[in-house]
Amino acid sequence: MKDMETKPLVHLEPIWYPDKKTILDSNIQQWCNELHLADYSELHRWSIEHRVDFWKAAIERLNIRFEHLGETSLANDADPAHAIWFPEAQMNIVASCFQGSDEQVAVVAQAPGGPLRTMTIGELRKLTNRVANSVRTAGFKTGDQLAVVLPMTQRSIPLYLGIITAGCSVVSIADSFAAPEIATRLRIAQAKGVFTYDAIRRGGKSLPLYERVCEATHLPTIVLDVSDEDSLCGIGQMDSTKRGKRLRDQDQWWNNFLGDDDQFSPVIRGANDCLNVLFSSGTTGEPKAIVWNHLTPLRCSIDGLVHQDLHPGDVAVWPTNLGWMMGPWLIFAALINRSTIGLYEDSPLGSGFGSFVEQAKVTMLGVVPTIVKSWRSSRAMEEFDWTSIRCFSSTGETSQPEDMIYLSELGGKKPIIEYCGGTEIGGGYVTSTMVQPNVPSAFTTPAIGLDFLLLNDQYEAADEGEVYLVPPSIGLSNCLLNRDHYETYYARLPQGPNGEILRRHGDYFRRVEGHYIAGGRTDDTMNLGGIKISSAELERVLNQIDGICETAAVAISERHGPDRLVVFAVLEKPLDPDALRSEMNQRLKRDLNPLFKVDQVQLVESLPRTASNKVMRRELRATLLQSPSSS
Repeated sequence: MKDMETKPLVHLEPIWYPDKKTILDSNIQQWCNELHLADYSELHRWSIEHRVDFWKAAIERLNIRFEHLGETSLANDADPAHAIWFPEAQMNIVASCFQGSDEQVAVVAQAPGGPLRTMTIGELRKLTNRVANSVRTAGFKTGDQLAVVLPMTQRSIPLYLGIITAGCSVVSIADSFAAPEIATRLRIAQAKGVFTYDAIRRGGKSLPLYERVCEATHLPTIVLDVSDEDSLCGIGQMDSTKRGKRLRDQDQWWNNFLGDDDQFSPVIRGANDCLNVLFSSGTTGEPKAIVWNHLTPLRCSIDGLVHQDLHPGDVAVWPTNLGWMMGPWLIFAALINRSTIGLYEDSPLGSGFGSFVEQAKVTMLGVVPTIVKSWRSSRAMEEFDWTSIRCFSSTGETSQPEDMIYLSELGGKKPIIEYCGGTEIGGGYVTSTMVQPNVPSAFTTPAIGLDFLLLNDQYEAADEGEVYLVPPSIGLSNCLLNRDHYETYYARLPQGPNGEILRRHGDYFRRVEGHYIAGGRTDDTMNLGGIKISSAELERVLNQIDGICETAAVAISERHGPDRLVVFAVLEKPLDPDALRSEMNQRLKRDLNPLFKVDQVQLVESLPRTASNKVMRRELRATLLQSPSSS
């Protein structure tokens, strides 16, 4: 594709309409036909008015396997804030991940410059079982939390599934985090062990992960050696002298850890037992530790079935990480729907990724809008044939219509499923579909099986306001390891306009011509580069800079694009704002995450505070929005 031009978005004009075949072939229409429903709006209404019937039907449709389902579908249904789904059920969700024949391709992967490599369902099952046996042989017990500081690679998939198969829980930590942040997450989750690489290469740079883990913890660590293709294929060739590198006494190389026994029966857990601990920032300095249970993958999978329209044999790609919810989401949504997981084991920004999408014949490509903006700037993807793609999907931050129009053109005018949710949801709450006209950067509907309200400051229904979810739904969290869950999501909220129990979420949306337009966060949590982070976490790092008395970090979300980070700083001595901004970015890169960058520094004499001495960040944000320079 050469010399593409994008037209400016006019009003809310669709850029794609589903044809009759697309509608008839869609999972939505097939489900509607079976239920004798006319369209998606009726299917969604049924899913929220008959929630128990819907989730039972979803379990059957996804072929979810239970050891014992029990008689009770929903406990405490009169109190949605404390509702428990299938409280008597016994299962291990991994048993539902190997559907289809053993010869079907489960994972297709590629390292930079290397060939496509495939792993069949049979091979994935055997390697998963080898990991599970090795986890138990190493002395880890049912219920232990085992951390993974890993990117998404062909070998991290069976490692992730093997931990769960063994009856343990995964603690997901992004490999981009600095040692102090890794340590914080290990402490909160009370992890018993760690899996990581000695190093990985991304975008031509080497990241020494094992050294960072050693700095963060004394926990026993299993180290995957990327120079040994028997242990982990295709992350890029590393210096072979690394083979002589010594590990700590409590650590061991992956090859010494991994046994040969590929027979293992998944350890049966309660359906509401912990499966995965993931982290999402709240409004204090410590990240929220959100517990996914063995039912949470149903949310991932039913969203993938209904909204991303995944079919058996599809190839689903989403550049992501096991430390972000979209990593586990991709594993479960693809495998349970009998689709193939596609993994490019390097940065998605260069031409190598574009070639992989073409060669692997990807049918569903997920993105973060920042990636698309980079593609549009570099035009690196325009030479490739992406016409195998049936749909794109976008999440992680608000998108820009011009970028999404460009993305659609890359695939030969294909729809973009906008998808917004959260780690504490296990998927999305507002999204698009393949059976409705597609408007760039706009959402068309609440997600299947879930509903929400837009309420103004007086908790009245409005076309513009804060998002409040209407529970119960499978996927909604019911446990935080380091917070009071009820206090975080339900406390001090009135009932909705029709008596609904409300669950706070914190996003701001507008409803325009039947579509939903994202407006960013309403609390002090921001989204930087697709990662949620609290103001307090940023300020904790920035306040250590010499000459700074205190800071307040706020994010500006214009109508479109990623959040822009602005830091208000009260100084102890004169400092140059540009030099200070550079120092802040260096600190964030070193101590928090290299994806976080300060866009602007504002020097002030003092910060506005409430009577209880809390910084009024909303007032600072409002000041920026009123400033001509912020537009």
